[in-house]
Amino acid sequence: MSSLVPIRFQEFDLDGIAQAKGRVAIIIPSDGKMNPAARRANRLTKGAVARLVESEKFGKAKTGDVISLAWPAGMVAEALDVLVLPRRPEADEARKTGAALAKLTGGKDVLVMVGNQAQTEDLALGIALRSYDFDAHKTKESEEAGTVTISHSKPKEVEAGFAPLYAIADGVRMTRDLTNEPANVLTTTEFADRLVEMQELGLEVEVLEEDKLAELGMRTLLSVGQGSVSPSKVVVMHWKGGDKDDAPLALVGKGVVFDTGGISLKPAGGMEDMTMDMGGAGVVAGTMRALAKRKAKANVVGLVGLVENMPSGNATRPGDVVKSMKGDTVEIINTDAEGRLVLCDMMWYAQERFSPVGMIDLATLTGAIIIGLGHENAGVFSNNDTFCDAFLKSAKAEDEGAWRMPLGDAYDKMLKSRIADMKNVGGRPAGSITAAQFLQRFVKEETPWIHLDIAGVASVSAETSYAPKGATGWGVRALSRFVQDSFE
Repeated sequence: MSSLVPIRFQEFDLDGIAQAKGRVAIIIPSDGKMNPAARRANRLTKGAVARLVESEKFGKAKTGDVISLAWPAGMVAEALDVLVLPRRPEADEARKTGAALAKLTGGKDVLVMVGNQAQTEDLALGIALRSYDFDAHKTKESEEAGTVTISHSKPKEVEAGFAPLYAIADGVRMTRDLTNEPANVLTTTEFADRLVEMQELGLEVEVLEEDKLAELGMRTLLSVGQGSVSPSKVVVMHWKGGDKDDAPLALVGKGVVFDTGGISLKPAGGMEDMTMDMGGAGVVAGTMRALAKRKAKANVVGLVGLVENMPSGNATRPGDVVKSMKGDTVEIINTDAEGRLVLCDMMWYAQERFSPVGMIDLATLTGAIIIGLGHENAGVFSNNDTFCDAFLKSAKAEDEGAWRMPLGDAYDKMLKSRIADMKNVGGRPAGSITAAQFLQRFVKEETPWIHLDIAGVASVSAETSYAPKGATGWGVRALSRFVQDSFE
């Protein structure tokens, strides 16, 4: 498991600039007006900062850019980093600037001279998010991450404001760790064990084993994992931070720890990426961790279905008919459309047991959503405009791309089966939409519901503003914000 970069806050002290080791960061807005820290650094470096500000390079710099001066004269530090940032930036500007700085630190200690800079908490969050590194399986001994020290005129006040953001960053870290783990490490049992450990944070955690799932009638979920030696499980995490009588928000995550496609076997090329097919469950786990660590004043239940989709003599076949917990029968046309079979039983269980105020499911569900939206936005499907608009507002506030997609009767008809109540796929056209239509059949009319198809955003092959390539942790910040804005 990785760990968050240590971030501490101290009283603003100009005298610390000269002797600080590692790196020192100062802030200068695009107009070039220097604050006290920049002026002190300029004197120490015999005018180097002023020459930078007057240069063509600074003139072309944009908000969020970081310009580094290596081995600055008059300072012990290895580098002086100039952050181009307005005095009163937007939250996303501050976060992206912090993330840009984090990319340069290389594990060194960093002193960030902010003075009374606005949005310092967001600057620190950007540093925490982008400092992530997953090296758990590299034999080379990892160097300890350096400490980030933020020098502020009101350190106690800023530290208190940053605490809940640091909790959210830890939830993002957990999601990334889970999504990055190889399947021989993150088995269904190991996944469940890591979630049980979160009881120490105040979460109530319950693991439902295969015999209990069979008793409940979760046959579609069990059908996905029956070809694997790894036991299928459902883990229920309950955070009770709101009023005792308030119904919870339900978060439901697909946790396919590895997806071969089953009998409908995937091509070999790229199959190694299917270690991330538990990304929806990873987001639910990370969100529950964040809510518990920041002591959210809301009731939220997180459910994850943990299975492995493998071909074997016992695996589900194309053409099989399976009855869901709801009682509807499903003709399985393609065993690689397994995520919806996991989710439908859990969604029905969540509604039957908890009568939630609303329900959000998350899944790396379809490759079709990547064709439609690329890696910039998750696909959002909903039966309730008010519920959906509130989530989209939260996602936008957290700079996590999300785009609403349509639902409709014409798409639903594509799931008609000759021998069962429905098929599990509707063909190639509108593949993401028909998948969502399948799930909607398991949503009660009175339940506000959102389906998030995160196949394009859960793990990416190129770095993003806030994460190195690999798992992004997309969704933890948006969901935490949604809970805060709508239920606390």
